[in-house]
Amino acid sequence: MPRIVLLVTSPRLPAGLLTAAAWDVVRAAPVLVAEDSELTTALRSAGAEVRVLDGPPVPALLDAVAAQDTVVWLAGPAGDEAVARELGLRLAREPGLAELELMYGSWDPPGARLLDAVAVLDRLLSPGGDPWKRAQTHRSLAGFLLEESYEAYDAMSAGDTDALREELGDVLLQVVLHARLAEELPEDERWTIDDVAAGLVDKMIRRNPHVFAGAEAGTLEEITANWERIKQAEKARDSVLDGIAFSQPALALAAKILERSARAGITAPLPSPESQPTPEAALGAHLLAIVAQARTADLDPEAALRHTTLTHAQTLRTTEPSPPPTSPPAPPSPPPTSSR
Repeated sequence: MPRIVLLVTSPRLPAGLLTAAAWDVVRAAPVLVAEDSELTTALRSAGAEVRVLDGPPVPALLDAVAAQDTVVWLAGPAGDEAVARELGLRLAREPGLAELELMYGSWDPPGARLLDAVAVLDRLLSPGGDPWKRAQTHRSLAGFLLEESYEAYDAMSAGDTDALREELGDVLLQVVLHARLAEELPEDERWTIDDVAAGLVDKMIRRNPHVFAGAEAGTLEEITANWERIKQAEKARDSVLDGIAFSQPALALAAKILERSARAGITAPLPSPESQPTPEAALGAHLLAIVAQARTADLDPEAALRHTTLTHAQTLRTTEPSPPPTSPPAPPSPPPTSSR
């Protein structure tokens, strides 16, 4: 029986990157399309017969399959569900016309939608795009990256995985946006999203030799220690405190500094609150001592204070007085009457 092949391909892969079965069918049968594209150019270059339709596709496909054993409909990026549905209904009513076959010539690999994110941000930051985004700099966007990261943290703390998915998208927006802005830097400073991804991939491969280089895995503690040795050799830092983000919240910063120094076997007496020259310095020394106690107890001081503060905030919400009721608006005055 004649057949109409609905060929679906990924718009995110290079044109012409098709399966062997797809290449076999497009070389053997005429290909009908709604419009030209990079893929149709690639097909013609490989010797395929490609015809762009002027009118509705379903009647043209049925006319073409009446003269051919096989006809290919090259679906658009959205898959042409309407065409497939109309064809399916028509062939169900007239089963002797042809059979409809769905064939995937290519499909999105995992992570393919990241290419869409890159394309969208490129459009927004190119001439004719969004004026606000085009006016931004790495510095002007710094606060947004922190804000989006905190919102993702809130979703994690709440255990809301749907919200986490959305918030991580906002974090990803910042990453892609910064990478696109970097393409506008002077040539000797310029980098792209591919440079960001390449650096990440190289780092993960280097620091996980138990996965990528056949090294002995060992215990989790051994893997962590090996990660730190590799990291230290890469960075060649002058101090164990180099690389710490000093702009992070103070409790988290204190915990990180104490953790980093302890891991390196470096100890120093904590400042005594009683010997501090000002009340503020004494309070700081007292808080640092509390952070040290939290580390000894394997507790996260930042998370602990956040949780307790939010719980207290909820208590305040339940105890604060209700706002006074608002008075309903006065009815409009009747229009003045006139007398003669």
